[in-house]
Amino acid sequence: MSVTEQTLAELLRAANAGDGQAYARFLLAVTPVLRTVVQGRGRVLDRAAQEDVVQDVLLAIHMKRHTWRADAPLKPWLYAVARYKVADAFRRLGVGRLHLPLEDFADALESAPAPEPLAARDADRLLGQLDPRSASIVRAAHLEGEETAAIGARLSMSEGAVRVALHRAMKRLAVLAGGKVS
Repeated sequence: MSVTEQTLAELLRAANAGDGQAYARFLLAVTPVLRTVVQGRGRVLDRAAQEDVVQDVLLAIHMKRHTWRADAPLKPWLYAVARYKVADAFRRLGVGRLHLPLEDFADALESAPAPEPLAARDADRLLGQLDPRSASIVRAAHLEGEETAAIGARLSMSEGAVRVALHRAMKRLAVLAGGKVS
């Protein structure tokens, strides 16, 4: 029986509100999911040890179910509990290092924020309020990643002068953007 995360979350919400039958249904529905996770994480453990870990996970869920935020996704919380219990089992058994592939957590990890759609326009607008040399230095250093030595050579300035000009330009941009400058 395949059960959705939404169904599991609804059952756990009801269980946390005091519905005993919903809690029993939640435990029945989540056990196969947890068993699969534990088997995947604890491949080197024998079946009995894996089943012990599943029971440890179920007990941990019972003891800590109040820590799950009802407005948060359920599966990352469940997987974290399972992951820690598998790690505990490895520690108990004296297994050395635990390798958990990053791909297994891709869904739970935050991705890099997408660039703001109007950021380039706003940056151009702010840079347009600077003198041309300062704007050129900021573009080269912060938008294009050019080294200060290369900027200085191109503009016939010392590296120190470029850094001072860049710092002053950034302070001016902060004022223009409405930020506080100390």
